[in-house]
Amino acid sequence: MTEATEVFERKAGKIDATALGHWLDTHHAPGHGELPVLELLTGGSQNTLYLVQRGQHRMVLRMPGPRADTARLDGLLREIRLVRGLKGTDVPHAELVAADDSGAVLGKPFYVMAEIDGWSPMGGGWQAPFDTDLGARRDLAFELVTGAALLGRVDWRAQGLEGFGRPDGFHERQVDRWLNFLAAYQVRELPGLDVAADWLRRNRPIHYTPGIMHGDYQFANVMFAHGSPADLAAIVDWEMTTIGDPLLDLGWCLLGYDGEEPSSDGFYLDMSGMPSRSELLEHYEKISGLSTENIDYYLVLANFKLGIVLEKTYAASVTHPGKVDAEVAQAMGAMIPGLITTAADLARSLPDRG
Repeated sequence: MTEATEVFERKAGKIDATALGHWLDTHHAPGHGELPVLELLTGGSQNTLYLVQRGQHRMVLRMPGPRADTARLDGLLREIRLVRGLKGTDVPHAELVAADDSGAVLGKPFYVMAEIDGWSPMGGGWQAPFDTDLGARRDLAFELVTGAALLGRVDWRAQGLEGFGRPDGFHERQVDRWLNFLAAYQVRELPGLDVAADWLRRNRPIHYTPGIMHGDYQFANVMFAHGSPADLAAIVDWEMTTIGDPLLDLGWCLLGYDGEEPSSDGFYLDMSGMPSRSELLEHYEKISGLSTENIDYYLVLANFKLGIVLEKTYAASVTHPGKVDAEVAQAMGAMIPGLITTAADLARSLPDRG
């Protein structure tokens, strides 16, 4: 057991490995009869992650942290429902092994999923060979878009996800929902916010095809298989997933693009060598069957929404100094106005259908 695991267990209470092992056996999990060995993993900001080893078999357990409130518990139950719905689909994800909705086994709801052998760009940037081979790196963007397209085309009703979200009136709710979210913690003016909001209200799509929408779909929330060619191993972090407009996930894929090409300063990764926007749109349409002709609306909304979501972390660093890593807060503090300005500038440059 690692020192980090011991520290966590002193604060949160030790997981009963024997009870977990019996429960895994009843759900026919790999490693039947083996006592699980648990190791606390890093990287779970909203929930706690454990590596679960039973003999040669490795899985990952995800559960709310020790101070989780009712909203966090409800959020995990939504995740459980989602990963059940994704089981058997062609969406790259960590497939569900088993889940306990009741909390009876370990005191809180949790689920166990397959371990993904892969890497994230957030773990130090592009992994070799993508750090130097721009041709190989280019395919990472196509893989990212492939994941969004596969997710958006899932027959969510057939997968038991009826009622998982409220697709009716999705776009009518977006602007006011996120402005109300911002109002709860706003600590500074964000120039261009009203310009983007007004344009979005006037130019929202009249018709759209509802689908599963990740809600935070970007390089930060996917994992790739090691080595080349590029291969999307899993989409991760489903906290913001709902039934909405999957084209918004495509908009998030294109954050950091300055028109047809990625901007020279990137977004949070070096985007040199990436495909053009048109190439990615064509790729998405081919897989999803959805039209991207109104992509500019989704780009405005993506920049608007991400700026507001990130502002919550920045605001916490202002109102509760020390709660947020100072370096992270400084980086976000500089990035967020740029996102809102990009949304406003793009809105000003587009035809107004209102």
